[in-house]
Amino acid sequence: MRELDELLTRYLESRYPIADENEKAAFRAVLELPDPELNGYLLQRQSPSAEPVAGVIKLILNLPRA
Repeated sequence: MRELDELLTRYLESRYPIADENEKAAFRAVLELPDPELNGYLLQRQSPSAEPVAGVIKLILNLPRA
């Protein structure tokens, strides 16, 4: 989905460069999720059980739109 790609790109461009190593590792873990699971998290239909992933998903969803 294009909208989900935009969310991930926005995070990558605005937040990832200033993130600490733990947050960067959590973002990489987000990118490794199966598409249906990732879509569920980003569309807020599911909640991740792993705290680092949940934290990054929350950051992604709360970034201001350009």
